[in-house]
Amino acid sequence: MSDPGILDDPQARARLDPGGMGAAVRGLPDQCRAAWEEARRLELSAAYREIDRIVVLGMGGSAIAGDIFRLLLARESSMPVLNHRHYALPSCVDGRALLIASSFSGNTEETLSAFEQGLATPAKKLVITTGGRLLATARANGVPAFVFQFRGEPRSALGYGLMPLLAIAEAIGLMQGVARDVDEAIAAMESLRSRIGEEVPLADNAAKQLAARLAGRLPVIYGAEVLTEVAHRWKTQLNESTKVWAFYEELPEASHNAIVSYQLPREVARLVLVVYLRSPDFHPRVALHYEFSQRALADAGVAYAEVQAEGRSALAQAMTCLLMGDYISYYLALLNGLDPTPTTVIGNLKAWLAQQE
Repeated sequence: MSDPGILDDPQARARLDPGGMGAAVRGLPDQCRAAWEEARRLELSAAYREIDRIVVLGMGGSAIAGDIFRLLLARESSMPVLNHRHYALPSCVDGRALLIASSFSGNTEETLSAFEQGLATPAKKLVITTGGRLLATARANGVPAFVFQFRGEPRSALGYGLMPLLAIAEAIGLMQGVARDVDEAIAAMESLRSRIGEEVPLADNAAKQLAARLAGRLPVIYGAEVLTEVAHRWKTQLNESTKVWAFYEELPEASHNAIVSYQLPREVARLVLVVYLRSPDFHPRVALHYEFSQRALADAGVAYAEVQAEGRSALAQAMTCLLMGDYISYYLALLNGLDPTPTTVIGNLKAWLAQQE
């Protein structure tokens, strides 16, 4: 592990980050603003209101956007959302379903497979993509598409995955006051960025400090309610940007299984750092699960830390915790002496799968 002081060195950051992941993380608030403004211009017919379920097809970052959307929508609508990560179309896709295929490249094979099966159903359909085969298929079949332009890694385009889903939910009458919450979330992220960005020194930067604590450890991220899928995002960002194993747990579910296992194996327990994502708006009983879980960790000699969500709305709280996780995964990659951008083995997998056809 490098000296944490390198995080304050612009030349070291530039050398270790030739792909510009730091700029991508820094740009998330601005990306969300642009994505929201573009998504609100998407026009849908009145038929899109005649649904009783939403099915989102996606993998990776596109799927995480759908997961966060599901939890946000559940706070004010009974409309069920299924996030589907598979080749086969789920059987619940019928004339009362809204089928949304989300793929950054437009060439994600699992998403394409399920979407192409969906074309044979009477479901309302929509596509979110930059292009590729998915966009060509949508246009050939008269399916509305939200098409965006973004230079960077798919995982860095979360704003373009989430904001269209929120705009669609508002347009078909499932959510209200979304514009207000988006504005607040962007302002909250900008405020947080001013305190954890690259130019803020280690001594005053909570993200750099937590990254330094995580160096050489196994990260396990705990979340609850709307922050559950943000914990999932932390896990995947740590996998892809930092290139480390990481795991996530959901409370109170973890109180019924994971809590039993904190002490063993002892060699692993000593290496774990649990990070709790916390909101002041959690159900009071959920807050008690956090408290007892932390006591159990302390008794087992397992280290933990907390990250507090910021903002009034659930969206702001989710996005501030998410931005913190993105910065930490970036900083931790630099501490490990790694370029955070490449995901070479994923490219190798896609090439290998293509050879199996």
